[in-house]
Amino acid sequence: MSTVYTIGHSAHTWEEFAGLLAGHQVNVIVDIRSAPYSRFAPQFDREGLQRKLTESGIKYIFLGAELGGRPADPAYYDKNGHALYGRMKSDPAFMKGIERLERGIAPFRVALLCGEEDPAHCHRRLLVGRVLAEHGHELLHIRADGRLQTDAQITAESGKPLESGQPALFAELDEDQWRSTASVSRKKVPASSSAH
Repeated sequence: MSTVYTIGHSAHTWEEFAGLLAGHQVNVIVDIRSAPYSRFAPQFDREGLQRKLTESGIKYIFLGAELGGRPADPAYYDKNGHALYGRMKSDPAFMKGIERLERGIAPFRVALLCGEEDPAHCHRRLLVGRVLAEHGHELLHIRADGRLQTDAQITAESGKPLESGQPALFAELDEDQWRSTASVSRKKVPASSSAH
């Protein structure tokens, strides 16, 4: 079993973020944000982030097109704008992204990057992390204070199953129940939409 780390850039300064990576000896960042830009934390925009990581001796790989949580195809959303992870998981581009990621896990210390600090409701845990766990990999989430958390610890902290009717991470879910905990649609879905 290989270990994969996850981290959310949140509103960290570059120095705080770099310290978290150094503290856990991360040497590859895999950016899985669909849109690798931030109005609130522009220091994590794709080009600047890649430059800073390279200067720090950390490799940067962008897989947001393949593994991002906000797909462009409206077929991957329900009528309320929730991303349907069961459908996304079956997409050939997604599976190629997972395969590419898995090839790099063993020889490197890889961290999946997204925007949210808390992984409890982030697709890096709920979608990509779940698929990696199903493939036998262990996930450890780097928190803002530097501690590591497992999925079991994140679920236990909440004291109940995850919100939006989504049960604990590895429970059996049908395709349309396994979805984002909040609406993430890039555009507003009309109320009369028949999209599932």
